[in-house]
Amino acid sequence: MQELSHWINGKHVKGSSGRFADVFNPATGEVQARVPLASKAELDAAVADAARAQVKWGATNPQRRARVMMAFVQLLNRDMDKLAEALSREHGKTIPDAKGDIQRGLEVIEYCIGAPQLLKGEFTDSAGPGIDMYSMRQPLGVAAGITPFNFPAMIPLWKMGPALACGNAFILKPSERDPSVPLMLAELMQEAGLPDGVLQVVNGDKEAVDAILDNPTIAAIGFVGSTPIAEYIYGRGCSNGKRVQCFGGAKNHMIIMPDADLDLAADALVGAGYGAAGERCMAISVAVPVGEETANALIAKLIPRIEKLKVGPYTAGNDIDYGPVVTAAAKANILRLVETGIAQGAELVVDGRNFALQGYENGYFIGPHLFDHVTTDMDIYRKEIFGPVLSCVRAKTYEEAIGYAMDHEYGNGTAIFTRDGDTARDFAHRINVGMIGINVPIPVPLAYHTFGGWKKSGFGDLNQHGPDSFRFYTRTKTITSRWPSGIKEGASLNFKPME
Repeated sequence: MQELSHWINGKHVKGSSGRFADVFNPATGEVQARVPLASKAELDAAVADAARAQVKWGATNPQRRARVMMAFVQLLNRDMDKLAEALSREHGKTIPDAKGDIQRGLEVIEYCIGAPQLLKGEFTDSAGPGIDMYSMRQPLGVAAGITPFNFPAMIPLWKMGPALACGNAFILKPSERDPSVPLMLAELMQEAGLPDGVLQVVNGDKEAVDAILDNPTIAAIGFVGSTPIAEYIYGRGCSNGKRVQCFGGAKNHMIIMPDADLDLAADALVGAGYGAAGERCMAISVAVPVGEETANALIAKLIPRIEKLKVGPYTAGNDIDYGPVVTAAAKANILRLVETGIAQGAELVVDGRNFALQGYENGYFIGPHLFDHVTTDMDIYRKEIFGPVLSCVRAKTYEEAIGYAMDHEYGNGTAIFTRDGDTARDFAHRINVGMIGINVPIPVPLAYHTFGGWKKSGFGDLNQHGPDSFRFYTRTKTITSRWPSGIKEGASLNFKPME
């Protein structure tokens, strides 16, 4: 059995805590590796080494840091197949989906190549007599990222890329469920020219997380995961004086208007609802058709599409649509919520509970589920299921439909399918959700825009990637300078404007 490691000071280092977590193959249920769980002492030592390495890296000019990002992009493309296979083996998602995971992270690294431009300050000549004023953006020092299992390449890249490009050292605590790809990314960063110690990958559980939250050297923390953990990390991190951005759960609604192209909408719902077995924070988990006629027609189009979905291991190649969920516990929780939905009165029109795959009986596979006539008081509506379960909530009017999305405690993403520009514009302006799709089912912005949810989906003032990421990982310093040239003003005790 493979025993994984930490990545400390440019090399693989075995854990010394004596504690390990099993890494499973979700398709078979078998343990395929063990990953060490760091102690507080191990985490603190990695931070201390990173702080020492950051001094020189932070003083390196942005153009040279950008060259490391450029080289890293080339290496990611070179090793795309190798990374995707490792990702699928531990997570369970299909190879095409794994490549998409890596690609969307790679795009943020490409954006970071623009660091010299993005880090430029501002300058005002002659703000007063002989006075110039300018600003500069400087790195924070050491930052940390606590990243989830569902995107083991994309989210670490979203966090580490901007942090490193800004001149910080970075401590990455990836999910212990699928840690191999983050370790491989660290190896590629070193090959690209990143100095040893600037990027440390420390595997761990709550002990390592708490050590990150309490370590006085770490100035900023980025997190993606469930809302309860996001609230915990945000509260404890902020109370320790850190800059914190946390992104939590989601319950993304897609509104289908009577004038929508229903074939387009049905295809979008299937892709957005069941891709990656629903283990996406931007998955559409609630369809909201407006009007009974729309709802009936939509359900009629969804059922055959969903029933045709092929579920299987990533090794089946392009013959499958999605793979297993990540753990046995995740599978059990999803099926428990399905049973709760039935008990609370929802109509299960596509039932995937009895799905079985010959030869993979111990894998964490779940067939697709579709509920109709779901109401807002049901658990399957209120809670994030994070599985291949789509709920249909029927609305009589457009106002009722947008009310569902606006009243829900989560506000990550939402979408509307319509041919009417006025409706789409009204929706985009009024809805209290962070990311909006108009005839687009998963509205994940590109790297040069910013990603972030509202309400209980996001905590903190600055979002992920785009310009916000460079603001998050830097401090602004403003300098007012004067070089007197024969100016004799004498002492003044008055606070006065520059004239």
